[in-house]
Amino acid sequence: MNKDELNGKFDRLKGQAKQAVGDATDNETLHDEGVADEAAGNVEEGFGKTRRKVGDAIHDVAHKIKD
Repeated sequence: MNKDELNGKFDRLKGQAKQAVGDATDNETLHDEGVADEAAGNVEEGFGKTRRKVGDAIHDVAHKIKD
């Protein structure tokens, strides 16, 4: 797991928490911030996973070339 994946997971969870608190306190602004944080977290986590997979693929190709 890389930095982008971890940050994305954190932002996603933070967003879910903000949504829950916003719903519980009837604070629509906080809920909306949570939706935005969760979406941003999903994007960042997805980017991190893609980056990791590309890095793994490059590593595999380099390893095959080396052998």
